Amino acid sequence: MATINAADVAKLRRVTLAGMMDCKKALEESNGDFDKAVEIIRKKGQAVASKRADRDATEGVVLARTSADGKFGAMIVLNCETDFVAKNAEFISLSDKIIDTALVSKPENLEELKALKIGNITVAEKVLEFLGIIGEKLELSLYSKIEAPHVQAYVHPGNRLATLVGFSREGLDLQVYKDVAMQVAAMNPVSISKDDVPENIIAQEIEIGKEQARRDGKPENMLETIAQGKLGKFFRENTLLGQEFIKDNKITVSQYLQSVDKTLTVTAFKRFSLNL
Repeated sequence: MATINAADVAKLRRVTLAGMMDCKKALEESNGDFDKAVEIIRKKGQAVASKRADRDATEGVVLARTSADGKFGAMIVLNCETDFVAKNAEFISLSDKIIDTALVSKPENLEELKALKIGNITVAEKVLEFLGIIGEKLELSLYSKIEAPHVQAYVHPGNRLATLVGFSREGLDLQVYKDVAMQVAAMNPVSISKDDVPENIIAQEIEIGKEQARRDGKPENMLETIAQGKLGKFFRENTLLGQEFIKDNKITVSQYLQSVDKTLTVTAFKRFSLNL
């Protein structure tokens, strides 16, 4: 049997994120062959994945991050089964590696991200490999991106809520960008402005407004007018630019941006939260 030294175990651990004992056992089983040891750990992940396929993975981390030039932002969600694993340093480290890979390669969608390489294996294989180590179902369930003159990321403490916001202008006070990213996190708007609200949501809000007015005993010929008034309130409360600015409720987010730069606006935003 080959002699397994601490350096080999440490190297395998760096590559796979497996525990020290798991790495030692894999090297012993492979008689010191490093590539075979990696494959042993990966196959363990496949076996665990098969056993836990029907489990719910509703915990995890949500991360958002931007490229060095601030023009590209990525968001990922890596799910697991328990909060205990979600707080595990190596699980978070894996999440960091995945989002950093996305920032470098800028994939178009989740499937492209899963096919990218971390070291000599794909992101999907890396997740599977770690599944075998951690013993829980893991799932890379979301990837979003924004490209803009400036993209701002915000991750709420605990890694359970994150936002990305694209802006039309770069080079402004960083706090301005942060303020709006936090606004999106706190107020969860449905769109940038009323012009972007999906038609099905508008129709739904009109019907809700009509039904409320009908229950209040308003005449039928007044229902549409009343519903349109309620729709205006919905736009003010649920569109980002129309919302009251959380740092100064006397102005809207749009007015805040205009006070900084007349040409400044939001071009896109993403928001995701886990059980919040």
